[in-house]
Amino acid sequence: MRRLLRALTGLVLTLLAIQPALAQKKAANAPDLRAIDQVVTSIMKDWQVPGLALGIVKDGKVLYLKGYGYRDVEKQVPVTPRTLMAIGSNSKSFTVTLMGMLVDQKKLDWDTPVRKYLTDFTLYDQYAGEHMTPRDLVRHNSGLPRHDLTWYGRKATRQEIYQRIRYLEPNVSFREKWQYNNLMFLTAGVLVEKIWGRSWEDLVKTELFSPLGMSRSLPGATGMAQSDDFAWPYEKRNGAVVKVPIRIIDQVGPAGSIVSSVEDMVKYIQFRMDHGASTTGPKISIAAEDQMQSPQMVVGSTFGPAIWPGFENNTYGLGLNVATYRGHQAVAHGGGIDGFISQMSWLPKDQIGIMVLTNLGGDNPVPAMVVQSVYDRLLGLDPIDYIAVQHAKDAQNAKEAAEARQAVKAVQVQGTSPGHALAAYAGTYEHAGYGRLIIRQAGSGLEAALDDIVAPLHHFHYDVFEIGDPGNIVPLSGLIAFSTNIKGEVDQLTVPLEPSVNPIVFQRVP
Repeated sequence: MRRLLRALTGLVLTLLAIQPALAQKKAANAPDLRAIDQVVTSIMKDWQVPGLALGIVKDGKVLYLKGYGYRDVEKQVPVTPRTLMAIGSNSKSFTVTLMGMLVDQKKLDWDTPVRKYLTDFTLYDQYAGEHMTPRDLVRHNSGLPRHDLTWYGRKATRQEIYQRIRYLEPNVSFREKWQYNNLMFLTAGVLVEKIWGRSWEDLVKTELFSPLGMSRSLPGATGMAQSDDFAWPYEKRNGAVVKVPIRIIDQVGPAGSIVSSVEDMVKYIQFRMDHGASTTGPKISIAAEDQMQSPQMVVGSTFGPAIWPGFENNTYGLGLNVATYRGHQAVAHGGGIDGFISQMSWLPKDQIGIMVLTNLGGDNPVPAMVVQSVYDRLLGLDPIDYIAVQHAKDAQNAKEAAEARQAVKAVQVQGTSPGHALAAYAGTYEHAGYGRLIIRQAGSGLEAALDDIVAPLHHFHYDVFEIGDPGNIVPLSGLIAFSTNIKGEVDQLTVPLEPSVNPIVFQRVP
């Protein structure tokens, strides 16, 4: 009996000794949310970010939802987890999800030419047009560079833009390399609409938002300002943060028009981490989910360490970046449109997902920096000074931009004047892929207008004019060169709307 009492007493003392150690271990493994708070506010202050919303899910549960700063700076209205902001290109994986659902229904095949479903689909490169598959559309290997000024700030409809793609010049061969292209995702949206027989907007709402309980999300920014909790977009202009109009890009909705909140987006991230195994939410198979979250194309440096310190083995799946973060498998995507930059990411094996929304556009690295900083703290990794890394990168970018401006100035011939009266340059010029470019007199000079994008023209030399900064997120810049016919009449112009191909030739409309 005495021996039994001694044994029980020893067991109790052992348990009492272990309990504080277990408590200490549990505390050590618990995320330091105050540290997350501090790093977010510090990064926001450094980059003058008006407002930010952060959502974190871990092990199937919402760990953190918080708004920082202001959704309306002038009225000092704070950001909340419900605040709507544009998610930009994070919309792409929604489009691919609809495609995956069609694959599951045997209505679409990833590797059958697009022409089987869209008989009018064709490209500048005939071979690419004949062999492009749905998989190719959403892994960025079409051979086309961005050509974003075919849709950004333009008035053409989705169908009109789709029909114009065939006139756009590639800069590399089909499937040669990965390069980002929104127009192929627009085409994926047209494909989905054709097979479903319903609009992309309706499909996103009924097949994705509703099953996921994303009750506040919108397929586009139209109507966003009527919400009870939305953020105004802001941009930096000459060092100052200013409010800009809400950009409507519904015509390229499948590539980037969705508006959401972190409260809704963490539901979407959890759905992706569940990998098609959830009993609720959209009906998509594990096989289709595997296609999306598996490497399809090597990305190279575009999403490499120069932008995301710590991210390696960078590849692209279907509408999603697939990489590793400091040894941990990672899936991610970013998104940006005027006044908004967002970052979505999750670590599948660690069951951690993060969503960051901000209402500052332009060169805003904050969402990616916040994601990485949160990962470091949740994983117990030694933090990296992302602020210092980004400042060094910004300085290098500024240096390269200054050198590029100097290179342009170096070819300028001083002391020349236009070869014609300014009125002779004014007129309407047209390109089959880019539509109409209007040159008109404005005061004592000229200006160029691509639908809603208007920029002043400054005489450079002879019949060449330099485009002034119109303050838009997609660059409209460079030199416009006018040409004359044998009668001495100005009949065409060239402009580098897509820098990676030859200058785009616009013919004057009689």
